Amino acid sequence: MTSINTVEKMKKAVRDKLKLNFGCTVDEATEGQMMRASALALREIMADREISTKRNTREKHLRQVHYLSMEFLMGRSLMKNAYNLGVGDILTKALDELGFHAADVFEAEPDAALGNGGLGRLAACYLDSLSTLEIPATGYSICYELGIFRQRIVDGQQVELPDDWKELGSAWLLPKPQESEKVHFGGTLRRFWDNDRLHVVLEGATEVMAVPCDMEIAGYKTNHVNCLRLWDAKSTTPLDMSLFSQGEYLRATEQHAMAETIAKVLYPEDNHIEGKSLRLKQQYFFVSATVQSVVRKHIEVYGTVMDFHKKNVFQINDTHPALVIPELMRILMDDAGLNWDEAWEITRQSVAYTNHTVLSEALERWPQELIQSLLPRIWEIIVEIARRYQDQVDEFYHDPAKTAEMAIVWDGQVRMANLCVAVCMAVNGVSALHSDILRHDLFKDAYGMTPEKFQNVTNGIDHRRWLSEINPGLNHLIIELTGGDGYLMHPLELKKLEQFADDHNVLDRLSVIKLENKERLAKHIKRASGVVLDPNAIFDVQSKRLHEYKRQLLNVLHIIALYHALQDDPGMEMRPHAFLFGAKAAPGYAVAKRIIRLINSLADQVNHDPICKDKLQVAFLENYRVSMAEVLMPASEVSQQISLAGKEASGTGNMKFMMNGALTIGTLDGANVEMHEVLGDENMFLFGLHADEVVRRKAEGYMPQMVYAHDEKLRRVVDQLKFGFRDGVSYDDLAQRLLMSDEYMLLEDFASYCDAEQRMAEAYADRDRWNRMSLLNIARSGIFAADRAVAEYADNIWHVDHR
Repeated sequence: MTSINTVEKMKKAVRDKLKLNFGCTVDEATEGQMMRASALALREIMADREISTKRNTREKHLRQVHYLSMEFLMGRSLMKNAYNLGVGDILTKALDELGFHAADVFEAEPDAALGNGGLGRLAACYLDSLSTLEIPATGYSICYELGIFRQRIVDGQQVELPDDWKELGSAWLLPKPQESEKVHFGGTLRRFWDNDRLHVVLEGATEVMAVPCDMEIAGYKTNHVNCLRLWDAKSTTPLDMSLFSQGEYLRATEQHAMAETIAKVLYPEDNHIEGKSLRLKQQYFFVSATVQSVVRKHIEVYGTVMDFHKKNVFQINDTHPALVIPELMRILMDDAGLNWDEAWEITRQSVAYTNHTVLSEALERWPQELIQSLLPRIWEIIVEIARRYQDQVDEFYHDPAKTAEMAIVWDGQVRMANLCVAVCMAVNGVSALHSDILRHDLFKDAYGMTPEKFQNVTNGIDHRRWLSEINPGLNHLIIELTGGDGYLMHPLELKKLEQFADDHNVLDRLSVIKLENKERLAKHIKRASGVVLDPNAIFDVQSKRLHEYKRQLLNVLHIIALYHALQDDPGMEMRPHAFLFGAKAAPGYAVAKRIIRLINSLADQVNHDPICKDKLQVAFLENYRVSMAEVLMPASEVSQQISLAGKEASGTGNMKFMMNGALTIGTLDGANVEMHEVLGDENMFLFGLHADEVVRRKAEGYMPQMVYAHDEKLRRVVDQLKFGFRDGVSYDDLAQRLLMSDEYMLLEDFASYCDAEQRMAEAYADRDRWNRMSLLNIARSGIFAADRAVAEYADNIWHVDHR
């Protein structure tokens, strides 16, 4: 097995990779080439370990986990893999001795543009834990060429640019064309009987080649290596040389371009039929390639599919991979020759579903005609599943209204969440509150039929990355105080910190570490955007995907209220307060993009007003991504988790902030509920309606205009939106949206939110109290480690052994 366990061996490995792959010496190499050479050196170690892991899995006939997700937000991998392999310091010293600044080489690596937000970051955290806990597993997704997008802010507005991450990031990808699979779209079905079995053959379909590109995932302090398999799309049609020779270059390459579009970008806009078609193609493409690959490998080892469910489990991350259900049925029946009942029993014991949100846009519904035309055989199988499930519902409830609500195919649509609930062996939410909402609201009728299916697995984060790696000062303090690095494998050991909650020396050291992290972030932001932050200000942060339910706009309304207070009393005492936003809006989400522009208009107003100098500052951090979060989280002091109660399934940013000692201003929503259970009222700042109160207020007939009319401070803030700011842009459209509907009840929660911010500011003024609260947040954050979450999946859903 390859071993690079000294600085000299690492230097030799990097030199060899430079020579072999780039034809250059260290003296000639760029930082990008050094990054790629370092990645290739680490990949060699991981490749040996992956081979050993696969051999062990085969020999022991272990059940394998197949984790399907449209997103894996991996971030940068060089430092992460070096850390997990135990060669982080060795690589750093080797790069320095080779004449490079290691930090610059690490910085040269682009974030892998394979995800958008919390869904993808969670999947990435789980891959780390799966390897660390020595669970045989593979992640599956698409090898997006451009991913989501690179965000630029031009004149205050979001502009989307291509994110060509693969130029350097491909150093981690190992193409395996010999394991390619063919995926088919369209065509017609032909049936015939042979040996008393009905055969169904697809003819005249468009064929796309799915080429696997594997990214190895090293576990921490283990030789176990899993992989993330990313499917790239290629045409199987040869280039038409006759057309090319005639100068018809576009026609000659048309089939290639159409096939490769599948892997071009993450989440193409779907407000038109072409976009919907491409999204459906993407989902079926990676699901079909995955199931074909898994079944083929299973048959190679076991010679039969009859025990497939005993050796394999598919975990589908939200509804995007739900087509795994009919695709597995298709392969078991049409390719393996099983009858319906045999295929059904295997399928329903092989697939589990995680629901990540109650929002309608994530509970996908596909037009019936689209599935019929693109996936004719899959359509037939879905229809049969739907018919049988509808019979079960009728027999159980004898209620046409419930039958309509629970139907898989209804009113010209295919409801993917209902398909998952009907078939999967387990359905889980991702926080206690969210799982209760699934049981008693969203899927209450299905829960009434099959309560044993429904489980909860509260999300978790990779605490090794999101604490020890990104916050070395805090990591060293924890190791010193707890007597070692045991918390890296046993995160509940963080509770040992509680004994130091009243130790003024420890609290002072914690404060110094936070200040150093704030200074580092300030330097990073100044270098990236020219914005100068005061490290002595309160760093009050809201960083997450821009969506109305996450209520960045509520944060803005409060900042406007603070601005008005300063205008009314320029001499008022106020601790310097910096509000930092990091967010991307979906390209077609007009309201979200307007809110980004509003944040930048407000920042322009506040930051140019001399009255606000040294008191109030607003900054929008361009192109928020994992690598930026790694600098932001350790420096943050206030974590904004302010979604309307009942809308955020869990959240994982809240856990990362907590683990780095930031205090939460939040509603009792998602995992905030479980954070509150371990922290109590005294260590976070709660506000707003509870989930049941939201339901009741809406049922009573919530009228935002009445709230506006009876709150003078709120009225002035909303009116400011209508008037606009110094840049001359009016936000009357957002004001009217609040007054006419206020779907996420910002106006209702405004006064309570302002009170929570005031309570936070008062607590911040008492430095001992604040640092004590910060320490207790860190100490009680271990329960939110991904290792705990993955172990719960392993024990309760997948039924696999783990470390």
